[in-house]
Amino acid sequence: MHPVKTFHVSPLLPERLGVLEDLAYNLRWSWDHETISLFRRLDRDLWETAHHNPVLMLGSISQERLQELAQDEAFLAHLDRVATDLRDYVGGTGVWHRKTFGAATTPDVAYFSMEFGITECLPIYSGGLGMLAGDHLKSASDLGVPLVGVGLLYQKGYFHQYLNAEGWQQESHPVNDFSTMPVRPCHDNHGQSLRVTIDLAGKPLQIRPWRAQVGRVRLVLLDTNLPENPPQFRDITDELYRGGDDWRILQEIVLGIGGVRVLDAIGLRPRVFHMNEGHCAFLGLERIRSLMAEQGLSFAEAREVVAASGVFTTHTPVPAGIDVFTPDQMERYFAAFRAELGLSREAFLDLGRVHPGRPAEPFNQAVLAIRTSSSVNGVSRLHGEVSRTMWQDLWTGVPLDEIPISHITNGVHPQSWISSEMRELYDRYLGPRWAEEPGDSSVWSRGQQIPGEELWRTHERRRERLVGFARRRLSDQLRQRGAGRAEVAQVQEVLDPEALTIGFARRFATYKRATLLWSDPDRLARILNAAGRPVQIIYAGKAHPRDDEGKAFIRQVIQLARRPEFRRRVVFLEDYDTVVGRYLVQGVDVWLNTPRRPFEACGTSGMKAAFNGALNLSIMDGWWDEAGSPRTGWCIGRGEDYQDLEYQDRLEAGALYELLEREVVPLFYDRTADNQPRGWIELMKSAMGELCPVFNTNRMVHDYTIAAYRSVQERSARLEANGHRRARDLARWRDRVAQAWSAVQIVRVETVLPPATRVGADLEVRAWVRTGQLVPDDLAVQVYIGKVDEDRQIVGATTVPMMPQGETEGEPGGDGILFKACIPCRTSGTHGFTVRVIPRHDDLAHPHATGLILWAS
Repeated sequence: MHPVKTFHVSPLLPERLGVLEDLAYNLRWSWDHETISLFRRLDRDLWETAHHNPVLMLGSISQERLQELAQDEAFLAHLDRVATDLRDYVGGTGVWHRKTFGAATTPDVAYFSMEFGITECLPIYSGGLGMLAGDHLKSASDLGVPLVGVGLLYQKGYFHQYLNAEGWQQESHPVNDFSTMPVRPCHDNHGQSLRVTIDLAGKPLQIRPWRAQVGRVRLVLLDTNLPENPPQFRDITDELYRGGDDWRILQEIVLGIGGVRVLDAIGLRPRVFHMNEGHCAFLGLERIRSLMAEQGLSFAEAREVVAASGVFTTHTPVPAGIDVFTPDQMERYFAAFRAELGLSREAFLDLGRVHPGRPAEPFNQAVLAIRTSSSVNGVSRLHGEVSRTMWQDLWTGVPLDEIPISHITNGVHPQSWISSEMRELYDRYLGPRWAEEPGDSSVWSRGQQIPGEELWRTHERRRERLVGFARRRLSDQLRQRGAGRAEVAQVQEVLDPEALTIGFARRFATYKRATLLWSDPDRLARILNAAGRPVQIIYAGKAHPRDDEGKAFIRQVIQLARRPEFRRRVVFLEDYDTVVGRYLVQGVDVWLNTPRRPFEACGTSGMKAAFNGALNLSIMDGWWDEAGSPRTGWCIGRGEDYQDLEYQDRLEAGALYELLEREVVPLFYDRTADNQPRGWIELMKSAMGELCPVFNTNRMVHDYTIAAYRSVQERSARLEANGHRRARDLARWRDRVAQAWSAVQIVRVETVLPPATRVGADLEVRAWVRTGQLVPDDLAVQVYIGKVDEDRQIVGATTVPMMPQGETEGEPGGDGILFKACIPCRTSGTHGFTVRVIPRHDDLAHPHATGLILWAS
């Protein structure tokens, strides 16, 4: 039965406790242990049953308990202390961004993401992408970066996982009640709930924006579950990554187009738009349409402005992981939209094609994002290399190392993942700056001063808590499956609080190879059950609902773990979320990661473990390719790439067993007379000192601010000045170059070199270039020179500009312009060079922005 009217009932807080509501609705509590302690103090049991949701908690706690707390002087003192700390934090003027760039009254940066993992009571995330986005917002808040997040508010979020008796993953989708979550609806100037309209295949869709506060940063979340929408559109924001039919393209239209319109409706005009993966790419189209309508720009001119202020971060190392849509899907939902852009069907589809002009090629969201951005990056050094290879067809003829895709390695938000015990230890020996400036290596160098006994005692307490948590979780799992009392009681015999504990928790995608450790079960059994040196493994993770292979991996782990030799040593914790993740990274001794290189774009769970003193044991992939060393943990292999995947699995499984048998287990159980693993403790300190100052999101957001946000903001300001004069000029120049490029020719190349060339001699290179309708200022003519390898390829090349010498009609080069360069020979060996021409303009984002290049033949 549907209600005729709905209304919301808010908790009635005593006046003295009114500030609790402010604390509950600012998600800074999710990384502030003192605020969490305050909420626990309200009612410890209710905090757990409310799933760590203070808004739900305040609406559920009895009025009698509230009145009691309003008279409790100790509680009120705690409340005042926490409230003052939040006010000082939000109003702080000494934050890095303000000190460096001055105060900002409105957000300069809009950060769009399909998911945000901020805390478990706001379940709008599925895995690493969302957790990274949540940590990005938290560090932006800590640093004072003027940023607003934009995402979707899912009615059901990502699925909850449970296993049947055979170990197969099952899914359920509990419904979120937004009225009891830390979000509030956005209102218009008249105090009414705000609505924004977009068009979907000729039908209007209403979007309701909600607001979550993440410290100093606002997060705007979009919701389509409204009675005024057609029934088939209400479920667009129902589930995260909903599959089948057109759900994905509809979600991305709402996020990209709807998100830009919502920001405009609430009065925000950011200068920079950051797309966290290609899901958000439609925002570029909406920004172009808006500029054309409001500023009278042409499509080409508006595109220059939009690309100048666009930042795109790709997280995907394989083309199959990119969202693509068929031409028919795009035409169904964008026919009217492209008409507003003044584009034909094929011209519009070419915006998202790797190879423009191929009618059957689908529309690729990453390609659209790249073409509407001037800053593109991968999320680790290795992933940057992989991305340049993956997208090199967008820059035909450009050397791989010059493809304009950089990298900014991911990090984690330390305060969100460090245990309270470890935090107290850091406060005591590192001082407060470890939390305020986690990227300062001098702070972490003080970790050597932490007494080994104290560090080890702290870590052992967290392992004991992990074991206790795992047992409680396993008991709950068994009860939900209908297990008897005797079977549930046996859980208390599972795991040993003093044994070497390995954690493996992540999405159960096949490339992550969760079963690599099980390649030889008998050998693994000997490792886990060695007399006096027990080892145990705790697994957690979800497979995508449509990933049958990933589900089979989970079942395989479950079935093997039930064998007698593994029953007390291996457990699988269902429904992996931030709660499970925190217990694991805070309590394990070793964090295991076994992806098939190079398919792990970055990975951040091992970073979280490192902040808690755990040691990483990992394939040289993602972040570990730049972090792994004998001073930070153990590397499985040396970063080799293989063609034969079975051979790779066999080899790397053997290397993993060898490391466990010869290095990891012996080091853990090599104890002194006081039962301290001194060698292990020293490695913990060394790893923390090297990894923590680098792999944190404060460093990451600092890098984005300097390398991306500030540079694109300055460039877009130049293009927009004086009625977008430079943007108009750049669009005209780009069109003129494209029309004239086919006439550009390198007619002839000559060298002047002494007969016996020695180091210190000069190489003079001459090239005659026909420029057609272009002039020398339109072009950069360059010598491309370097060593020659065994395949007669130029390697380690540098470019040297060639200077125009004037028209040369009648000279050996024929008609054209002579360009010269004089290059000193600095090193011995076999060298080679060629000559190339690329378009040149002061306002291009990078030298290869046009995608045009001509090489001497």
